[in-house]
Amino acid sequence: MTRSRWTLRRTLVVGTSVLVALAFVVMSLATIVALRSFALDRLDQQVGEGLSFAVGRGSFDHSGADQREGQNRGQDADRPAPRIGSLQAVVASDGTVRTSNYTRSDGTQVQLTDDQVALLRADVPTDRTPTSVDLGGDLGSFRVAAADLDGTTVFAGSSQADVTATTSALTVILLAVSAATLLIAVVGLSLFVRRSLRPLDRVAEVAQRVSTLSLSEGSVDIPDRVAPADTDPSTEVGRVGSSLNDLLGHVQSSLAARHHSEEQLRRFIADASHELRTPLASIRGYAQLSLGEDAPMTPTQARSFDRIESEAQRMASLVDDLLLLARLDAGQPLRRDEVELTLLAVDAVSDAHVADATHEWRLDVTDDLISVTGDENRLRQVVANLLRNASTHTPPGTTVTLSLGREGREAVLRVTDTGPGIDPGVAGRLFDRFARADDARNRDAGSTGLGLSIAEAITAAHGGSISVESVPGRTVFEVRLPA
Repeated sequence: MTRSRWTLRRTLVVGTSVLVALAFVVMSLATIVALRSFALDRLDQQVGEGLSFAVGRGSFDHSGADQREGQNRGQDADRPAPRIGSLQAVVASDGTVRTSNYTRSDGTQVQLTDDQVALLRADVPTDRTPTSVDLGGDLGSFRVAAADLDGTTVFAGSSQADVTATTSALTVILLAVSAATLLIAVVGLSLFVRRSLRPLDRVAEVAQRVSTLSLSEGSVDIPDRVAPADTDPSTEVGRVGSSLNDLLGHVQSSLAARHHSEEQLRRFIADASHELRTPLASIRGYAQLSLGEDAPMTPTQARSFDRIESEAQRMASLVDDLLLLARLDAGQPLRRDEVELTLLAVDAVSDAHVADATHEWRLDVTDDLISVTGDENRLRQVVANLLRNASTHTPPGTTVTLSLGREGREAVLRVTDTGPGIDPGVAGRLFDRFARADDARNRDAGSTGLGLSIAEAITAAHGGSISVESVPGRTVFEVRLPA
């Protein structure tokens, strides 16, 4: 899962846990470095004290060696035992190693090898500054300081094993404690964040429920609101919840106003269409009456009366379509009879062939008898509108096929033509009222742009659906109805 898809809860938990882990790492590193520095300082003090003690034992010249040997034998019993892990070496000016020993953990002393002495002489300066030297073998790393006394070099050092062991143990302890603490912090943080985000989850649930409502048409009611407990303006989540409630209130008011406006417009169209039918019928009647008389009439008068009759007929058809759409929008129930779609398809193709012989009309029925429950006249209107649409918007010679079949529990009717296709820019609004497809197909001037809208409204009133797919050379209108 990518970072952008993380939930807010996961982002908070992971982000805070990373910060806590970084804090533990920095704290642990600082603690280890500080402890090691402190232990090395203490070790350097011990090395400096050991060097001072070794130098204070006396000079290391040859002339007084025998005399000092007798004196030293008497003093050996009074000297303290060498510290465990300490190292001492004395090298004469000519490179002769007078003494070189290391005290083991059991108190025994071992002599340094010539290579180890050579490392001391090469790496340790004689300015009494402690320096880390790895002597290898069983000895390991030492802090060693050296001083020059009349050409004789005195070395004193202590093993760093205790410092290394202490820092290693501390590292293990810090890792274990930090890991356990981080685990507890992550669990506690997860519970805390989950509890803190519960109000936001409730606000999201309200928004999710509202998003599933159908707000596109009809009377819309949005009863869901964020609870008062989640609308406290003093909190961030409360401000979101309060803003969401205000937004839902505005949306409901806007939808109510839209529905009221649509209802007024629908009633106006229905009333206007109903009132226009009578004067239009009168105009057509008087035009037919005038044309039916044998009274002499100029060509202009005859053509005018003929145009009056044809335009009145066209306007009457438009008024009938508007009235039908207004009634369907108002939810006027349709007749619920058994309709034989097979016979309906046969009649529709026959009528289309008679009305337009310039197209090739075909019928493809897969089943002998397919029936649905609905209004036969309205379903005939759907099929007729689709066939008329194909006839109007395709050039002569186009093959139009009406196919009918059953898919599952649905009756599927398809009108397929081999015309030039529909412009993709028009396809999205093809079922809108008064939609024009001039950019996609050849169009006759008599089209009102309501045929497909009526087909969609009637299909929806029957509980079905209508869709279109189009590519150059093939356009398919598909109607699905509950069988």
